[in-house]
Amino acid sequence: MVDRNIGGGGDTTAPILTAHDLGKSFGALAALSEVNLDVAAGEAIGIVGPNGAGKSTLLACLSGAYKPTFGTIWFDGQEVTATDAPGMCRAGLVRTHQVPKPFSGLSTFENVYIGASFGENISNDEAYDRTVDALRLCDMLHLANRRAETLGLLDRKRLEVARAVATKPKVILLDEVGGGLTDAEADALVDIIRNIRARGTSIIWIEHIVHVLLQVAERLICMDAGKIIADGIPDAVMSDAAVVEAYMGHGVE
Repeated sequence: MVDRNIGGGGDTTAPILTAHDLGKSFGALAALSEVNLDVAAGEAIGIVGPNGAGKSTLLACLSGAYKPTFGTIWFDGQEVTATDAPGMCRAGLVRTHQVPKPFSGLSTFENVYIGASFGENISNDEAYDRTVDALRLCDMLHLANRRAETLGLLDRKRLEVARAVATKPKVILLDEVGGGLTDAEADALVDIIRNIRARGTSIIWIEHIVHVLLQVAERLICMDAGKIIADGIPDAVMSDAAVVEAYMGHGVE
C-alpha cells in the first residue's frame, strides 16, 4: 500500500531516516500497518491524528523502544530495524517522552550531563561543554544547580529536550512536548525547537496542539488506525476529507 501524498512534502535528496512497510502488532491488535516514511536531513515533520492512531507507537519503533513486527527501518545509510533504543541514541536518533521523567536526586546539570556522556567515548571536558551548550539552548543555565524533581512542568519539558540535545542527535523525535502547557509556555518551547532545527537536526514532532506544531513543521502527516492517511503541505493535509473524517467522523461538511 502506498501512502497518500498531498501537495508535495517530499525531498529529492537521500533520506536520513526511512521506514518501509512498518507494522507493529500487540497480539491481535495492529497498532501500525504498512507505514512508509522518508525523512530528509534537516526536515521538520509534524504528526497528528486522533487518540489511538498509532503515533506514539511509530515513534517507539523508530527510536528502538519497540521492535517492529514487520517492515524495515534505515537510519543514516544503515538498516537499524533490530537496533534497541540505546543503540539508536548512540547512532544519532533520540526521543523525548510525553511525560518527563528526570533523574530525581540529581541536579538539572547532572541530568543533562548523563545525556551528553551516554554511550560515547568523549572526555569529561567535552561532556561538560555539551551539557552547557544544551542548557543554554534550552534556556536552563540559570537552573543548572536546581534539583530536577523541583522543576515546574515547562522546565521539566525543557530538561527532557536538553537531555536529548546533549546527545548531539541527527534526528530528534518529540512526543507531545507541548502537552499541558499554556500558550505562552508552548511558544517558549517552539523557540527552542526552532533553534534545534536551525542547527540542521531533523525534527519529527507529535502534538495535539496543532497551531503550535505548525509554527515549526513544514510537512504534516496524519495517522488514523495505525496508518498514514495523508502526508504533505500542512494546509492541504488539514483540509483533506479523510483527515477531517478521522477527527470529526462522518457527515461533517
